[in-house]
Amino acid sequence: MNKNSNTYIVIYSTVMVVVVATLLAVAALALKSRQNANILNEKKEAILASLSASDQNYDEYITAYVVDAEGQQIEGQDPLQLLFDLKTAFAEKTLPVFEAQDGRIVVPVTGVGLWGPMWGYVALEQDRNTIAGVVLDHAGETPGLGAEVATPKHQAMYKGKTLFEGDEFVSVSLRKGGAKDLAHEVDAISGGTKTSDGVTAMLKNSLGAYLPLLKVAAPATEEACCEACAECETNKVENNE
Repeated sequence: MNKNSNTYIVIYSTVMVVVVATLLAVAALALKSRQNANILNEKKEAILASLSASDQNYDEYITAYVVDAEGQQIEGQDPLQLLFDLKTAFAEKTLPVFEAQDGRIVVPVTGVGLWGPMWGYVALEQDRNTIAGVVLDHAGETPGLGAEVATPKHQAMYKGKTLFEGDEFVSVSLRKGGAKDLAHEVDAISGGTKTSDGVTAMLKNSLGAYLPLLKVAAPATEEACCEACAECETNKVENNE
């Protein structure tokens, strides 16, 4: 066959494309398990980082389980594997929870920024109301602007913020111009309004899915505390204490 003919060039190009595509497909399949293992390790590290416990061994320090929309534990689901498709997990109400030895919990969050997906992990103190730490990440926010959401400086601002006002779930918001409600707001990202709005929505929607679990240890209202104290005093009087 004439190597300079159009037929030869077409056949040669087709064969090369098929060969290269086959090799790439084989390589991708061969490496997939290793890639998934690396991604899983990154997720474990992020969970520990949200707890400021990066020096701990994940398998020894964390107990993972799944809860439903009512906050009840369910069997037959792998919490770590659900992290690979959080959007579906939330839609199906199969919600992964990662509990540390000291009683703190970590819940994953997922949402959308200006240019693509965002995700992260929110660690809560034993009261399941106060934020112990967060780790946030994104697929493609603007460097120097929205991408600041993934920096330690920004993430440090969430620590100590609370999700409830009395018994009302209010979540945590990013406020343009600077936080004014110091209990429930952090400074928005300068020049990253859309990303900031995305983080606010992500936190409210994702954490809201866990409300039945969070309310278990949510702070009591002042009225409830007063009623409890009054009941206690009544009991003391009746018992002549």
